[in-house]
Amino acid sequence: MLTQLAIQDYAIVDRLELDLTRGMTAITGETGAGKSILLGALGLCLGERADASSVRHGCERTDLSARFDIQHLPAATEWLVARELPADECLLRRVVTANGRSKAWINGHPVTIADLKSLGEQLIQIHGQHAHQALMREETHLALLDDYAGLRERSQQLAETFREWRNVRRRLKKLSEEGSEVEAKRQLLRYQVEELDQLGLAEGELQTLEEEQHTLAHAEETLRETQFAADCCESDEGGALSLLNQAYAHLSALPGSDKGTLANTLTMLSDARIQVEEAASELHRLASTTELDPERLAWVEERMGDVHRIARKHHVAPEEICALHAQLKQEVAQLEASDDDLEALSSQVAEYRERYRSEAKQLTEARQKATVHLGKEVQQQLAFLAMGKARFEVDVTPRETPSPEGLDRVQFLISANPGQPARPLTKVASGGELSRISLAIQVVAASHSTIPSLVFDEVDVGISGATAEIVGQLLRKLGENGQVMTVTHLPQVAAQAHQHLHIEKHAKRDTTLTHMALLDERGRISELARMLGGVTLSDQTLAHAREMLHASQRLPH
Repeated sequence: MLTQLAIQDYAIVDRLELDLTRGMTAITGETGAGKSILLGALGLCLGERADASSVRHGCERTDLSARFDIQHLPAATEWLVARELPADECLLRRVVTANGRSKAWINGHPVTIADLKSLGEQLIQIHGQHAHQALMREETHLALLDDYAGLRERSQQLAETFREWRNVRRRLKKLSEEGSEVEAKRQLLRYQVEELDQLGLAEGELQTLEEEQHTLAHAEETLRETQFAADCCESDEGGALSLLNQAYAHLSALPGSDKGTLANTLTMLSDARIQVEEAASELHRLASTTELDPERLAWVEERMGDVHRIARKHHVAPEEICALHAQLKQEVAQLEASDDDLEALSSQVAEYRERYRSEAKQLTEARQKATVHLGKEVQQQLAFLAMGKARFEVDVTPRETPSPEGLDRVQFLISANPGQPARPLTKVASGGELSRISLAIQVVAASHSTIPSLVFDEVDVGISGATAEIVGQLLRKLGENGQVMTVTHLPQVAAQAHQHLHIEKHAKRDTTLTHMALLDERGRISELARMLGGVTLSDQTLAHAREMLHASQRLPH
């Protein structure tokens, strides 16, 4: 439950801390005093939309926090644990700056506004003063029935199944419509891949062809020049090896040739003869392995011509052909698989359709069972609210087309007078009747809620007299099992509360501020008297207020 609400620089509140307890708390004050401020601040802590107007005039920011006791709320504890947030307490904080920027924290950790909203839905439930207007929309009827019957989670699951079914149907339709275009592209790619398959260019083959073409094209020149070079080395007349031998023989015959400079020179000549001999041997080997093969040269040049022609046709460099070949084969494979995708998507559509129908059928059965119980409970509450002759029914009929909410159309029907057939609530009930019917439905829904903290914002509009007292008794009864806060203008309702929070507005110099405080017994009597008799509080009005308060607190509830 909500244990504390702290407000700083919000609207016309400078600083306020409220400690709240179990039971029913009445919130009263004159019109315009700022009762909506309290609920507005709480709403921001729960993730409602904020803007710069939230910040008190002249201030940089508004700072709001709400502390909850979640010992008996395992779902909220699990929510915190799942997000690795501390779960020993629950403190929601919201800061809105004067430029409209907003930040949020849960237990001191930064979170998104969506997180605040998600957790807040498990902590407190707010019933607004315009709930009876929402009853004029049929979609509200279905949501109320699901909430009452505990079907919200199953309804959300059905909506998710519907969305998945719809998405798969869209993909199937798009793929089917693109069929002819895909087939044309597939045929073109197949032709291109077949052409590249026929070329059969291997990785690195082009470089090998270029090297071989260069060798074959210069084979005759290579053979001629290597033979000439070999002759220069070995010729008997004027060859390098013959001349070196002659030089070596002449120098070695000189006296002292084995000493000094001549010895070194003879060593170099000997080495030179060996080098020339080896060079001549290599030249002979090269000449013997060099072949003149014009047919091979023609084939290589033709092969290279095919490669360059295909490259120009596909607008790529010759060395990029292998990569292009792999890419086109991959695209063909993907398009070939599209037929399988079409079959798979068709199968998925059928699967989701059957799943949706099964879930929707089960939800319909559960809703139909719940309608009888909801109708009876609302009927009982209407009797308390001076509409005992009215007959309330919940009608579930099939929808013509599937929807995220299922295959059901839910309508609340009412017969205000005996003997009249029940007709749609949106066409029969008057404003005052709508207020009471709305209140009856909200009381029933709240009694089945797993959320212990409930806020009722002027849900007693259009009710007065003895009926107002009964409304107060109903709200007090709800408060005995949890926490109920109700904003009201009716003294009969406020008198039934376990606690009474009074809100008033003060003008201080050029500033208007709102003050909020829990009233003691004397303060409650004065406030009830004001609500009964206006500004001037006579002894008779005070006595009436005192009797109303004491009678309300003495009654067995």
